[in-house]
Amino acid sequence: MTTNTYDDIKESIAPELARLHEAIHHTLKSSSNPLLNTVVESYLQSKGKLIRPILVILTARLFGDVSDKVIASASAVEMLHNASLIHDDVVDESKMRRGAPTINAVWDNHIAVLVGDFFEAGALSQAVSTGDIRIVDSLTCLGRILSLGELDQIYNARGHTLSEEAYFKIINQKTASLFVSCVEIGAYAVGIAIDDPRLMAMRRYAELLGLCFQIRDDIFDYFPAETSTIGKPTANDIREGKVTLPLLYALTSEDAPDPDYHQMMRQAAMADDQPDEDMIEALYAYARQRGGIDYAYTTMEHLHSEATTVLSAAFGADNEALAPFHSIFRFIIDRRK
Repeated sequence: MTTNTYDDIKESIAPELARLHEAIHHTLKSSSNPLLNTVVESYLQSKGKLIRPILVILTARLFGDVSDKVIASASAVEMLHNASLIHDDVVDESKMRRGAPTINAVWDNHIAVLVGDFFEAGALSQAVSTGDIRIVDSLTCLGRILSLGELDQIYNARGHTLSEEAYFKIINQKTASLFVSCVEIGAYAVGIAIDDPRLMAMRRYAELLGLCFQIRDDIFDYFPAETSTIGKPTANDIREGKVTLPLLYALTSEDAPDPDYHQMMRQAAMADDQPDEDMIEALYAYARQRGGIDYAYTTMEHLHSEATTVLSAAFGADNEALAPFHSIFRFIIDRRK
């Protein structure tokens, strides 16, 4: 039966997801420290969309069977992802995540950093348990790329770089790299060779999916009314000096009807001082008025089209096994939280 929605996908692999949760809980709740156990238990109550471990499982199922090795790989990815979120919340001084207070908001930065480190250790432990050095290598390389992406973003924000090329490089590092690692280790876990042409196609699909995911996430920031829906504050990116695709498009277009106002918006976005709330709203309104949101959606559709072409070329256009991968891409574009 063809899988049509993201909920259908989750339902189709419900037993595997139950095994995933069990593996994560077993790894993270093995501590002898009551404080750590309390923080971890509280954190695990708020579940994300599980897109990344689901990609691991679906990729493994595309090429073979979902073994314990696959589940260990998927749990490693999810724990590493959550470690990066916990650390990002400290760096960004975020107070909300998934509709709940962040660890750093409830406890403090010190505890949050250590809990993030504990998640990282759990991820590496699960990766090592697979006995596959390729899986370990993929995750360790991923950790390096995620760190570089964060540092590049800070560097570009401080240097006020307004470049679509630089933007895509950063979101490739910070987001798409994790999606690529997911399909890699899912394939490795069922014995697929590194240079298998089908895996090369899956890597490109995952890269395009990750880029699309981040663009959609960035769009949320432009609509403060959606704060309660998406479970995190909006209008935060520009406060942190991040100029994302919708505003970047508006600020770099050459056909502005009011050149003076356009220049004022550019200067505000590139100022060393954080803009005040009125200017933040003006910048985000400018992005919306100048077609930045439409441009971002058009870009996502282009990414989707390429991903469809890549998968069809590698596996066949009528291959029903690809249905979940097509559905996930559509879900990413259409999601409202």
